[in-house]
Amino acid sequence: MATDETSVTGVAGRYASALYELAVQENALVAVEGDLGKFELLMGMSTDLTNMVRSPVISAEDQVKALNTLLPKAGLGALTSNFLKVVAGNRRLFAVPGMISAFRALAAKGRGEITAQVSSAVALTEAQVGELKATLKASVGKDVTLDTKIDPALLGGLVVKLGSRMIDNSLKTKLSNLKLALDGTA
Repeated sequence: MATDETSVTGVAGRYASALYELAVQENALVAVEGDLGKFELLMGMSTDLTNMVRSPVISAEDQVKALNTLLPKAGLGALTSNFLKVVAGNRRLFAVPGMISAFRALAAKGRGEITAQVSSAVALTEAQVGELKATLKASVGKDVTLDTKIDPALLGGLVVKLGSRMIDNSLKTKLSNLKLALDGTA
């Protein structure tokens, strides 16, 4: 199932592949992808949830109990909820961010899309996202799904990773290159 464009390896990849296959069988791909997005958003909004997910100290039983309380309130579907509980019961909750990313890559590949990882100093507007998608589609000839993250250390600009290609147009890199050029002329 994994290709050069869609690399799903390790613990996160195996779990994501299993969830993807279940979602396809249940005809719930869109719902599961949405649920995983909700869970990721919840983790971004709650340091307590993020700490619980990452903590090796919290027992599997306590993680499952917390998920039993949280997931129904968050409105996640049964398939995604059960998946997250199994992951917690197997002491693999720490790998959920990687599972979400790998699931998105598999879902995009299933739709004939390519996923690009985009880092920016600030959140991109809808217009910027649309323009970036159109530019990347023109470059690769396929629809492109963006997996965005904010990295204030970039100062400005973008870093785009598409398959094995990386385009670093960040202000941080430009300043570093300028500094190297100036140091070389002294």
